[in-house]
Amino acid sequence: VTSLGEVEAKTCSKMLFYAGYGYHGSNFEQTYRCYPASFFDKPHLEGGDKVIMPPSALDRLASLHIEYPMLFELHNDATQRISHCGVLEFVAEEGMIIMPYWMMQNMLLQEGDTVRVKNTTLPKGTYVKLQPHTTDFLDISNPKAILEKTLRNFSCLTTGDSIMVAYNNKQYYIDIVETKPASAVSIIETDCEVDFAPPLDYKEPENPQQPSVPASEATAEDENAKVEDELKFKPFTGSGKRLDGKASKLQATEVPSASRSSPSDSNKRVNQETLAPASSGASNSTRQKSGKLVFGSSANNNKEPQKASVKDDESPKKDEPKFQAFSGKSYSLKR
Repeated sequence: VTSLGEVEAKTCSKMLFYAGYGYHGSNFEQTYRCYPASFFDKPHLEGGDKVIMPPSALDRLASLHIEYPMLFELHNDATQRISHCGVLEFVAEEGMIIMPYWMMQNMLLQEGDTVRVKNTTLPKGTYVKLQPHTTDFLDISNPKAILEKTLRNFSCLTTGDSIMVAYNNKQYYIDIVETKPASAVSIIETDCEVDFAPPLDYKEPENPQQPSVPASEATAEDENAKVEDELKFKPFTGSGKRLDGKASKLQATEVPSASRSSPSDSNKRVNQETLAPASSGASNSTRQKSGKLVFGSSANNNKEPQKASVKDDESPKKDEPKFQAFSGKSYSLKR
């Protein structure tokens, strides 16, 4: 049986204990010294945003009318950094709080630094914009599934924080760029739209630019191309000769036009003149008379044969001996 004096003593000791840790009013607010989870062999804390607080915090929170799940606002008064977190257990030593190391990095805290913890209420999030630090996170086979699995261990998100996603023995850091409807939101039992910004080390592919050629070099290249075209082999550019020894009757006016024409055009014209039979008559001046062949092009004929052809045309045609079939002499075998 506990005496009345012992009950009063325990009550007084509890009041002194709470007074020593600064409990006052209807809100929870306390200052602790923070340490990373690796100091207490609790690596599972690194996969979320939950902390471990001492049992005295649970006693004080139980006496207050607060909303569940419990959410807390963390303040680093030395650097004016603010973040938010949830709570996992109340098993830490008195005056101490155990935090994920990535959360301590966000708040610029070292081992043993003081942090002020205050209970808070956050609205449910409707929109979150994330930005990975490296493009390696996008190389994961299914980054959406990995992110959804990781965020199940988070209770809230704060704009400006960098959360850590662990996958395949590698750590990926992701910045919280924007949250709606507030700068800090709760993501417990809510449908939240997630958007991704380009990674911090992402670089857009550059379009290959063609090197600009100066005007002087361009003109020099054009001249070199012309010289090479002139030095190329041009078929069917020789002079044509008739089998009977007479000069060609092609007009001399075609010589300059043929010399000025391009190699491809002259070749086509020469091929048409030499290979196609002249069956259309004398209407086309570039074709020969029926029954005669011309070897080669007449574009480069000498001037002397052309003059001779003009004189032959002026002389009467009756002076020219005509070919007569079977006009030789006949002999008899009998004497």
